[in-house]
Parts: sequence; C-alpha cells; structure tokens
Amino acid sequence: MTTSLLRVPPPQGLLRPLAVPERLLLGPGPSNVPPRILAASGRQLLGHMHPEVLQVMDEIKAGIQYAFQTRNQLTLAISGTGHCAMEAALLNLLEHGDTVLVAVNGIWGQRAADIARRLGADVHELLKPPGEYFAPWDIEEGLARHKPSVLFITHGESSTGVLQPLEGLGELCHRHGCLLLVDAVASLGGAPIFMDQQEIDVLYSGSQKVLNAPPGSAPISFSKRAREKMLRRKTKPPSFYLDMSWLASYWGCDGEPRRGGRQEVPVSIRDLLPPLCPQGLESSWERHQANCTLLCQGLRDLGLELFVKEEARLPTITTVRVPEGYNWKEITAFLMDNHAIEIAGGLGPSAGKVLRIGLMGCNSTSGNVDRVLRALRDALGQLRRSRL
Repeated sequence: MTTSLLRVPPPQGLLRPLAVPERLLLGPGPSNVPPRILAASGRQLLGHMHPEVLQVMDEIKAGIQYAFQTRNQLTLAISGTGHCAMEAALLNLLEHGDTVLVAVNGIWGQRAADIARRLGADVHELLKPPGEYFAPWDIEEGLARHKPSVLFITHGESSTGVLQPLEGLGELCHRHGCLLLVDAVASLGGAPIFMDQQEIDVLYSGSQKVLNAPPGSAPISFSKRAREKMLRRKTKPPSFYLDMSWLASYWGCDGEPRRGGRQEVPVSIRDLLPPLCPQGLESSWERHQANCTLLCQGLRDLGLELFVKEEARLPTITTVRVPEGYNWKEITAFLMDNHAIEIAGGLGPSAGKVLRIGLMGCNSTSGNVDRVLRALRDALGQLRRSRL
C-alpha cells in the first residue's frame, strides 16, 4: 500500500553498479588519486569532537604549516574546494567599501574580482595579457595609485600556465599598508613558496591538484597582520559557515577551548601531506620542474609553440598554443577516446587559444610525459590525415 502512494519511481541508473573508467588525468585538475589516499577515504567516520579527530586536525595543521612554510597559528583546512578558500579569504578580510587591488592575468584574478565586488568592496584591477606576469614595479604603481587594503595575486595561474614571482611583493605591500593574499591552488607542492619568508598574509590551496586527493579540502593560513585586520572588523563576515573566528576555535588556533565545528573534517586529508614530508618539498619541486622541462622539449620537438616564456612557466600545468589548422576539441577528444588521457583546452581568457597539460603530484613522472607526447603525436597525425 505504501508503494502505491509513490508518484516518482526510483531512478533506474542508481540501481546499476557504478562503473568508473581508468583514465590518466593530465588536465589542469583534478589529478589521479593514489590507492593510499583512496583507502584513507574509505575509513569509518568519527564524531567531529572525538579526541582522535582533534588529534588528526592538529596533525593536518602541522602538515599545512610545513607545506606553506609558515608558523602561523591560524592555519587550517576548509571543507570546500579552492574556490571556497578564495571566497573565505576575501569575505573575512574585506568589509563593504574596502579597497582591494586584484592582479588579473587569467581567470582566477577575474573570479577574485567578481567575489570582491559581490562583497561590496571597491575593486581595482591590475591587468596583464594572458601568458604574462606582474613585475614589482607593476604592483608598486597599483599600490601607490589605489591605496588598497588587500592585494590579490595568483601564484600558479592554471588557465594560462603562468608562475607569478612573489619575491619582494609582501614587503612591498606592507610598505604601502596593504595585505598580500595569494592563490596557490595550482602551485602548492609543485613550485617553491615560502609564506613567512615572502611575507604573504593569506595563502590558500586545494586538495585535487599536486596533493592528489578528491576536491573538497582547502588548506588556508592567515598571518598575524591578517588576523588583526579581521579582529578590527566593524561587521560580521557575511558567511556563517566560513567565519574564521568560528573555524579558528574549532581548529584550536586561538588557545581557547574548542567549540563544535560546522564543518566535518575529511580525515583522509591527513594522508595528503605525508608524501611531501619523506621526499621533502625541495625534492617535489625539483621533480615537477624536471618533468615540465622534459614535456616542454617534447612539445617543441612536435613542432608546437609554448604559450608562456620559460622564466614564467608554471611547472605543474603547461600551456601550448593550439596548432594552426586544428580544433582543440578534436585533439582533446582524440586523446580521451583513443588513449584514455585527459588534457584540456583553455579557460577564460585562454579559451580556444591553448591546450593545457597537467603534471601534478604522482602524475608528474617521465613515463607520463612520454605517454602524453606519444598520444599527441598520434592525434596530430591522425587528425591531419582526416582532413586530406
């Protein structure tokens, strides 16, 4: 009789077992997840205030401090993607009417500016064409002209393949009474970054790229300067879920008894960080750079043109111009259908202009470089013949 009351039948698709194909994810993210982290994700849940969970949170915090090279007390992992961390950073730092300067040379600067405008900030954009980076004098001119309280800049611009130099930017910002906010979603673990030494005030990343985990965990850290600005707020942050005062308490960052969290901690994030410890950050940086160099030489040997100059090339995501006479969609589809390899086209300002090839974390190997180059050689040959 209960069944007769139902007007919506159970979806047939959910009654079938889920079949996930084996693919090599060499796009801009996510990257493949190693068996060790997949196994960690399958562990039984614990209560969010159980002592074992609080211990794991402390270990996660220490791992993030190592990866960021910081001793900041306000260091934690948000339950959300890198986008969520971007929004958390901006909505905790900015109040209505605050002036923010956003360095835009790809889609992540564009999105940061969009979020800041939604928060009611006075947003000024510092612009560079896709594929280029900002020199210190570009930043200083913007700081002097607009007098912002926060500068946003992207360390690893995954839409264009640019690695932004950070040396001297923190000191420059502080000289102008400004905080430095850095997006390291596509670069953390694959390129050098030193939060304390480079005087970065807010730094965040994501779990699905070099850290080789499913999306949904976002490491973030705030300097003492950034924390003081948040404490001086006249209004509460517009998000209850992302309010850093609450999150700091749950993560034990304020020296007070912990208050119950509103975010479940994915315990598996603890298993993202150990690979950076035994091999060392320096070794990880060197491996990513070496494999990027191999890939770039192989792309040149195929007659392809790299999009970014060598001195500003992101070692985790390489961009190459779409060769003349080819459709980027056909190239990416050919690699997926014939070689089970994902690479991607451009995004935002680079859409239609480039192919993006990611070598991140466990996927950054010389074997994968050889594999994707063979697949590209096959695609360029087959697709050309199909046009004759």
